[in-house]
Amino acid sequence: MLFLILSILCSVTVGIIFKISRNYTVNNTQIITWNYIFALLLCYVSFNPDLEAIDNTAPWNIYISLGFLLPAVFLFLALSIKQMGIVKTDAAQRLSLFIPILAAWLLFGEEFNKLKVIAFFIALAGLLLILSKREENTNNKWIYPALVLVGFGIIDVLFKQISLYTKLPYTSSLFVIFCIAMTLMTMVIVYEVVFKKTKLSTTNFIFGALVGVLNFGNILFYLKAHKAFSDNPSTVFAAMNMGVIILGSLAGIFLFKERLSKRNYLGLFLALIAIVLIVLSQIYS
Repeated sequence: MLFLILSILCSVTVGIIFKISRNYTVNNTQIITWNYIFALLLCYVSFNPDLEAIDNTAPWNIYISLGFLLPAVFLFLALSIKQMGIVKTDAAQRLSLFIPILAAWLLFGEEFNKLKVIAFFIALAGLLLILSKREENTNNKWIYPALVLVGFGIIDVLFKQISLYTKLPYTSSLFVIFCIAMTLMTMVIVYEVVFKKTKLSTTNFIFGALVGVLNFGNILFYLKAHKAFSDNPSTVFAAMNMGVIILGSLAGIFLFKERLSKRNYLGLFLALIAIVLIVLSQIYS
């Protein structure tokens, strides 16, 4: 249970760091670049990936897709937290789990039972309520959490495809993906420094290092939690998603005084119900 709690804390703290960074003059591109540099180093030290086993037969099309998508969605995540807050962003990120479920049904022919159908419509209603604006708020930039939801959903589908490729350890594939993401973001930074005269900042380095350590910690503890609960993966799945929504909501409301309407609270409640139904559908399928 400790690993699961640590994974939830790491996930929510990333959002808190992006929220705090609003109080400083920061460059999200630099933060995300440093994030991947630190995550890559920690991945190499902790997992000792077998790089010699990676050849041209590896699923490079998925690696490259994830290498581009991960930093892009991270940028949307930072913008969503800035514009819409931690509560709505974390909820949107966790409800992205319905995209791989839909993909499994539409693309891979998996059974879509009644519980999943009910959960899907409850989650859809919950999402609409979560993203709805307060009447006095005329600046509702719902597009950012929507992009976070779609982006993380697609990323989840691609990572599921990686897990099916058994010729390479999952952690070795993760290292390659981090390498691609880091290389891409480094190229963007070089372009900004050379052509736009953007300066590298110690503040961006500090925030990026923190995000990188927590980002890696989230992955490491999540994998350890699955190993500890290998006989009951649904417990990890449910606790992780519900834990992030609940803790993220508490952080947004009490630490940053994010104002939610009654519709938003109802949406969060429906999101939790949808996750419970998905877990039940996995148990009783």
